[in-house]
Amino acid sequence: MKQITLQLILTDTHTHLYSSQFNEDRTAMMQRSFEAGITRLFVPSIDSSYTERMYEVESQFPEHVFLMMGLHPCYVKPETYEAELQFVEDELAKRKFYAVGEIGIDLFWDKTTLDIQKQAFKYQIQLAKKYNLGINIHCRDAFDEVFEVLESEKDEKLFGIFHCFTGNLEQAQQAISLGMKLGIGGVATFKNGKIDQFLQQIDLQHIVLETDSPYLAPVPYRGKRNESSYTLLVAQKLAEIYNVSVEQLAAITTENSKAVFGI
Repeated sequence: MKQITLQLILTDTHTHLYSSQFNEDRTAMMQRSFEAGITRLFVPSIDSSYTERMYEVESQFPEHVFLMMGLHPCYVKPETYEAELQFVEDELAKRKFYAVGEIGIDLFWDKTTLDIQKQAFKYQIQLAKKYNLGINIHCRDAFDEVFEVLESEKDEKLFGIFHCFTGNLEQAQQAISLGMKLGIGGVATFKNGKIDQFLQQIDLQHIVLETDSPYLAPVPYRGKRNESSYTLLVAQKLAEIYNVSVEQLAAITTENSKAVFGI
């Protein structure tokens, strides 16, 4: 029987390539990613002030970089959020995006904006449905609040990725029941990350890879700047957890990403 060799094609489903932390070596950093097999990179939005930088990175690497549009919950401010949501809506009407994100709720930095964070989250979910796009969820210290909004919007048009998933098994199962894949990154390599203890109980069809670079670098780079080439380190850790080859892990998680982003 002829042996089939799987080509290593890895997908980083969440990377802030426009970050100023890459200004000095962005091209070299991208080349390292391509050489490591990470050839599909999905870039979330934060707010309107980052949009031009997103477009610049996309134009520099058009075959590899795919953009999302959205308002990050930490940037949902009483004085600006309505204008920012209008900006998101206008951009979605203008051109192609591959998801609405990153959106969600963050109660780590500011609990006083919870009500408008919920409003912004719900509104952007509805925009995603309008354009038949998935969502990319940011959740920090806010699982109950995020699930409350998702449950209120649950239907066949709700799908996406629960970015940087750090919850427990029950929360993982709830996210999956609401149409979400779990975005797994560097936290899976941390000794105190905990998710590695139950991930094997989650079918691989529900998992996608991410870095969240330049944040949350995996071991052995923990505490340093993260970059998309380190997706390979996450893949190696998950291949170990699931007892599959890195090539199999890459193929399955990249297929899963295609189900969300459409490419």
